[in-house]
Amino acid sequence: MTSLHLPELSGRVSLREQVAAALRTALISGQLQPGVTYSIPTLAEQLGVSATPVREAMLDLVQQGILAAVPNKGFRVVELTDADLDALTEVRRMLEVPAVERASGALRDESIAHLRAVAEQVREAAAQGDLVGYLEGDREFHLALLAGAGNPRLVDIVDSLRTQSRLYALGDLAADGTLVTSAEEHLALLDAVARGDAGSAADLMGHHLDHVRGSWAKRDE
Repeated sequence: MTSLHLPELSGRVSLREQVAAALRTALISGQLQPGVTYSIPTLAEQLGVSATPVREAMLDLVQQGILAAVPNKGFRVVELTDADLDALTEVRRMLEVPAVERASGALRDESIAHLRAVAEQVREAAAQGDLVGYLEGDREFHLALLAGAGNPRLVDIVDSLRTQSRLYALGDLAADGTLVTSAEEHLALLDAVARGDAGSAADLMGHHLDHVRGSWAKRDE
C-alpha cells in the first residue's frame, strides 16, 4: 500500500477522533482512493496507534456512507460519480448560503478575529503547498463560520458532506496557485459577514462552492 501523508497524532483528543480526522484529510485530498482495499493493521502502523481506534474510526465512516467494509480484508472508499458530486454541492449550497446570510452581522468581534487568523493560516498553508494544513484549516474556517448561524445540527451535516466530497489532483492545484486563490476567497467572505452584508456573503459563498466543484473535484483522466 502507498504510504499516506497523514497528520501527526497528539494527546489532546481521543485517538478515535484523531484517527477519524486523519482519515477525513486523506479522503478529502484523494489519498485514499476508490477501488483500493485498506487494511486496519496497515493504517494503524502508519498512524503509530493500535488497531482498535482505527477500526472504530473506519466504522464511523462506514455509517456515513463514505467507506464500505470488505469482509476479511478491510475497507474501501465508496466511489463517487460526477452526478454524486453535483448533488453534494447542490445540498451544500442549500445549507451554507442561507447560513452565512444568517451569520452576517451576528458574529462577535472575537469570533471574527479567530476566523481571520484561521483564514490567514489557510492562505499561508496554500502558499507553502502544505495540503494537510490547508485542508485542516479550511475545515475549521467553514465550520466555525457556519456555527455563527446558531444551528449545530447544520454544522454536523455540512462536515459530513465535506468529507464525502473528495478532492482530486490537490497537489497540482497547489502548484499552479489555485489553492491560494481559494484561500483568499475565505477572507473576502469573512469581510462581507463581518460588515453585515448578507447579500454579498451569500454570493461569495455560492461562488466559493462552485469553485470547489468546478476547479477541485476533478478526476485525473
